[in-house]
This record gives sequence, C-alpha cells and structure tokens, in this order.
Amino acid sequence: METKNHSSRTSGFILLGISPNPQLQKPLFATFLAMYLVTIVGNVLIILATHSDSRLHTPMYFFLSNLSFMDTCFTTVIVPKMLVNLLSETKSISYVDCLAQMYFFMAFGNTDSYLLASMAIDRLVAICNPFRYDMVMSPRRCLLMLLGSCSISHLHSLLRVLLMSRLSFCASHVIKHFFCDTQPVLKLSCSDTSSSQTVVMTETLAVIVTPFLCIVFSYLRIIFTVLRIPSIAGKWKAFSTCGSHLTIVALFYGSVIYVYFRPLSMYSGVKDWVAALIYTLVTPMLNPFIYSLRNKDMKRALRKLRDRIHLERTQ
Repeated sequence: METKNHSSRTSGFILLGISPNPQLQKPLFATFLAMYLVTIVGNVLIILATHSDSRLHTPMYFFLSNLSFMDTCFTTVIVPKMLVNLLSETKSISYVDCLAQMYFFMAFGNTDSYLLASMAIDRLVAICNPFRYDMVMSPRRCLLMLLGSCSISHLHSLLRVLLMSRLSFCASHVIKHFFCDTQPVLKLSCSDTSSSQTVVMTETLAVIVTPFLCIVFSYLRIIFTVLRIPSIAGKWKAFSTCGSHLTIVALFYGSVIYVYFRPLSMYSGVKDWVAALIYTLVTPMLNPFIYSLRNKDMKRALRKLRDRIHLERTQ
C-alpha cells in the first residue's frame, strides 16, 4: 500500500472536469473564460472604487473591498487550471498542486464566509445601535475582524490538508470533479476514511456554521428592530441596506450547504459540479453587480473612477 501511495504522489491525479464530451470543451472554455474575466474586472473595479472615493472609507465598504479581493483570489485558485484542462487531453494535476489548490480554495472560501458574517455585524450595529456605530466598528476592530477571518480560515485549511496528506491512494487517480475538493479526493482513497470524514464534517460544521449562525442572529435582531420603526419608508430604507448582502449570503451558503453538509456516500457528481460552479464562479462574478446596481454610493464611485481614467487617457 505504501508503494502504491508513493506512486500516487509522483504521478498525481486526473481531473475529470465538467464534461467528457470533446465537442463541449471549447464552448465551455469560452463561457468560463468570459465569466472569469468579468469576475476579475468587476471585483477589481469594486476595489479601486472603494479605495479612490474617500466617502466609501467606511467599515461596510472596507469589508466589501476585501470580499472582492478574496473572491478574485478564490476564483483564480480554481478557474485557470480548469480552463487549461478544458483544452488539454491529459487534464492532470500533480499531488502537490492538488493539495495546494485544496488549501487555498478552502482558505479563501472560508475567509469569504467570515467576511460575510463581518458585514452582517456591521449592518446589525448600523441599524440597531447607530449612535455607537463609530465606536463599535472602529478601524482597529474592523482590521482585527479581517485578520481573525484570515487566520481562522488558514488554520482550518492547514488542518484539512494535513489530514488529506495522510491518506493512501491505491486504485483510480481520476478525480470526478473540476478541481481538488475534499469529497471527490476522499472517495479515491483506499484508506479507512471514516475518521477523516468525521473530522471533516465536525470541523466544517464549526468553521462554516459559526459565521452562518452569526449572520442569522444578526438579521433576526435587525428584523425585530426594523419592525419597531413606525414609518413604512423608514422600514424600507433599513431593509434596503441589507438586500445586496442577503442575496450574496443566499447564493453562497445555499450552494455550500448543499455540497458539504451531506455524507460522502451522497456525493453524486453532476449536481455537485453545478453547485460548486455557483460558489466558485457564479457568486464571485455576481457580487460586483449585486452591490453596484442597487447602491447609489457605489454607482457614484464607479462613475468617478471612470471619469478619472478617461481624464488620464486624454492628457
């Protein structure tokens, strides 16, 4: 078994990808490349707009710009390799590259979830305790929340990758997915994965459910507070500041819960690929649009950025 496991470490794995049909490879490549470029451009514009407009130097936009940065990194960990494999016959990935992809995918993905929780806390304080907002959401505390999100996420990823590195792979090296994720890699192992599955499920519950429960608790408090506002206009104004965030939370956590909060035996392949595409590519691509189309401040900042770029080109 040790010899066979050593072979897997030297020969690596084969990523099955989205579809084995050769006629679909180029159309899928064009589609995902376009989505990836839109994701990168959209999130970079959000980052530039929030940093260039002093009126957006607030906790909410601080977390939004960092969310855009994490989304850019998160997508870049997955999509470029997927695009290369769509045009390649081998579709291989080395053992080390597989573990590295798994590590950064989980690190950036979990940081996303903690940033979404931080944004929910920001809305909670802004709506439920506005007079103490500047003190509670001080720049120092926002920075500590960001550093805490990154630290917890990277420690989680390190533990997961160390756990996966102890597994043996003796038979098939074909990963039935378009990237190295925990479930499809676990299914390849000839080791006893029962303890690994228990640790993965327990740790996933702790790391993912914690920020999710924080978001749920924050919005329950927000709802109770808003319902006490006497005017309908006041209620609508309070709820409208949360609409974009709630949309992203629903997309992100809906697909993540579907994929990761089931036993390994229920991993089905195609349905999980679709759900994985939602949180690895679709959600990061939609985030800039969701936050900019309904946000007057962001629209103004983007116009200001556009005018500055145009002015620099004409000079």
